[in-house]
Formats: sequence, C-alpha cells, structure tokens
Amino acid sequence: MLLDEDPATLIHHTIGNFNIQPDKLAVTRINESLATLQQSRELRIKEAEAALRKLSRNLKALETSHEETVAAHDPAKHAAKIIELDTQKFRIAKAASELEIESERLESELEMLKERLAELEAQGLEGDETARREREADDATMYALRLAYTGFRDLQVANWSFHCRLRLKIYRSLGIDVEADENGNYHKAIIRNSRKGDVHVVNIDPKFSRFFYANYFWQTMQG
Repeated sequence: MLLDEDPATLIHHTIGNFNIQPDKLAVTRINESLATLQQSRELRIKEAEAALRKLSRNLKALETSHEETVAAHDPAKHAAKIIELDTQKFRIAKAASELEIESERLESELEMLKERLAELEAQGLEGDETARREREADDATMYALRLAYTGFRDLQVANWSFHCRLRLKIYRSLGIDVEADENGNYHKAIIRNSRKGDVHVVNIDPKFSRFFYANYFWQTMQG
C-alpha cells in the first residue's frame, strides 16, 4: 500500500515528477543578476561619493576664497579709488581738450606766419614802400634825437647859439622840454607821449652816458 512505503522514497519520487531543474537554473540566473546589479550599484555609489567629496572640497575652497575676498574688500577705499579714477579721467579729458585747442591755435598761427613769410619773400629784403618809409622816418628821428643830445650838456653855457636853439627845437618837436636850475644848468627833461597822453619827468644825472639818455628818451616816447 502507498502508506506502507518509506516517506523519503515517496518524496524523492515526487520531486522527480515535478522537474524543478529549469526552476533551479532560473533561480541561479536571478541570483547572478542580482549580484551583478548589486556590484553595479555599489560602483555607482562609490563614484557618486567620490564626486560628492570633490564637490565638497571645491565648495570649501570657494567659500574660503570668498571669505578672504570679503575680508580684504574695503568699501570706503573702493569708493575713494573710483572717485580718484573719475577725477583723473576728467583731468585727462580736460588736458586733451586744451591741447586740441592749443594745437588748432598753433596751426592757425603757423598758417598766418606762412602767409606773412610769403609776403616778405615777395617784397624782398627792403620790404614794401610803406615799411621802408616808416623805417627811414624812425631812423631819421632816432638820429636826430641822438644828434641833439650830444650837445645837451652844452646848453649849460649862457650863450644861446644857433646850434643850441636848433637842438631845443628838435627836442620840442619830439615832445621833449628841458628845464634849467637856478644856475642855468639844464638838469631836467619833460617827455610827453601824445599817443597815450603821458608825461614823464627825467632828471639828468651826469654819471649816465648820453647814449643811455638818448635810448631812454626814445623808448619813453615810443611807450
């Protein structure tokens, strides 16, 4: 009878009838897949942890750099530096503008000088007729002034000769009057500048030369 057989034998025959070999192979493959997945997961976790540690180090370095930058930054100095740079910028711009204006002025002056040079070259060494006449008149006046003064001290004599009167006339024509002291010595000259309406009084000192006073009178008259 069935119940009279050994239970182990019955179980063994029952297992054989189930044919569990394919299931065992499937379980083995599943276990291998799980092991592979576990290894892959652990590897990815390690890589993520390494990347996290690297990012943490970078973050720490950036935080340290930021703290140092904030500690070193002085808002007041920064504002002062900005103001200084703005001031320098305005000064440079002003200097550049002034240089540009000066350059334009010099260019205009250069053009005028070139035109004047061309005129002088066209006129020659003697210049035009008007300039030549003015130069001759000035030379004649200066010569007459010096000639008159060469005998200025001779006016101290009591004899009013023709030459003395001529010199006095030349002086007056040039706007110069001479005065004598109590002894009849001519020691003072009054120079009038008709163009400016000025009057200059010059005390004649014997220690200065005649040439000095002639030049001084001439410069005073020219004003």
